[in-house]
Amino acid sequence: MKRLFLPLAIGATLLGTNPATAATPDQLLKNTESKVIEWRRHLHQHPELGNREFETAKYIEKHLQSLGLEVENGVAHTGVIGLLKGGKPGPTVALRADMDALPVTEQVDLPFASRVKSSYQGKDVGVMHACGHDTHVAMLMGAAEVLAGMRGELAGNVLFIFQPAEEGAPDGEEGGAALMLKEGLFRKYKPDVAFGQHVTSNLPSGVIGYRPGPSMASSDEFRITVDGRQTHGSRPWGGVDPITVAAQIVMGTQTIVSRQIDITKEPAVVSFGKIDGGVRNNIIPDSVFMNGTIRNFDMDNRRQIFEKLKITAENIAESAGAKATVQIIEGYPVLSNDPQLTEASLPALRAAAGEQRVMEIPKITGAEDFAYFANEVPGFYYWLGVTPNGKDAATAASNHSPRFYVDESALKIGTRAITQLTLDYMASHKVL
Repeated sequence: MKRLFLPLAIGATLLGTNPATAATPDQLLKNTESKVIEWRRHLHQHPELGNREFETAKYIEKHLQSLGLEVENGVAHTGVIGLLKGGKPGPTVALRADMDALPVTEQVDLPFASRVKSSYQGKDVGVMHACGHDTHVAMLMGAAEVLAGMRGELAGNVLFIFQPAEEGAPDGEEGGAALMLKEGLFRKYKPDVAFGQHVTSNLPSGVIGYRPGPSMASSDEFRITVDGRQTHGSRPWGGVDPITVAAQIVMGTQTIVSRQIDITKEPAVVSFGKIDGGVRNNIIPDSVFMNGTIRNFDMDNRRQIFEKLKITAENIAESAGAKATVQIIEGYPVLSNDPQLTEASLPALRAAAGEQRVMEIPKITGAEDFAYFANEVPGFYYWLGVTPNGKDAATAASNHSPRFYVDESALKIGTRAITQLTLDYMASHKVL
């Protein structure tokens, strides 16, 4: 099998054999621009939380079926898969969009603002696409329409992955990319490569940010329970004070990153977000509960931090006559972009956004479960700015804010980018 490495221009004619009548990718993209905005507004007005994206899934499924794709639903609870088979042999390219919204009450004055209410962890909450997943779905629906219009000339297959629960499954449930893979998604469809994109308020509208190698952090939760022995606050020697021990653990664990991990390899952080203990000012309690997060960009460092956190907490507690029980709940792994795929993808991004509007950006300590896909096949994940021109992206309402705002003019660039990445990859991996 011999492969050709030939980049494809966005305006190339790929439909039919008569250049005078054939559609081009550029023409097909222009035809989808207003549709993508319409789809996005519908989805924004009807958000659904993770593993509960039932109507969202039906909306996507109907569109993919109208394009003649092979459609599979109910993947990882509510996920939708569309397979587009090209007319020529070639690789299978996976394109992913996440579908779920957040328990956030919208504060943006839009005619299509969300007024949806739901229940989250036993509380009544508003529901909003405060992270832009509505735009991801709409742009991928647009790319599906463009690529389906070119199927006869596509050198390979396209696997459209509409993924639920990227923000995390409800307590006690599995979900997201990890569950999709566990159920055999990649074993069944065998993609050669995976692409994903995410909108951000941290970049101006239409600007694309990328980073080769470790790009987004792993995200892990830890829970520490310190058991002492209750006593009166006037007689601390009569018991074992878990509050003092907890304070020592907080300070002691800060030396894990600053003194015990090789941070010349990759940065990391250990943060406590919750400490709960005691009921009265003059009673030293029996126990204290602490909760926090670990963020890091190297999987070996991640393992070391787990080990050292446990040892540090247990030994500090033991030295005071208390006991520390440490539980680590592993979350998303490090999202690492394949360096070669990243470099090969830049011409497509520049063709979509403009030569000067594609830039390398710093590491992001947020986490993304696209990392699971990128651990299975070469992956490339990038960011699309959506802060309107004239507004400072550095001070714009961030993703997950109730005031998160999307400049919809950026969506045509995102649709073009994910389409161009697919065409370029197929063109460079043609089979003779």
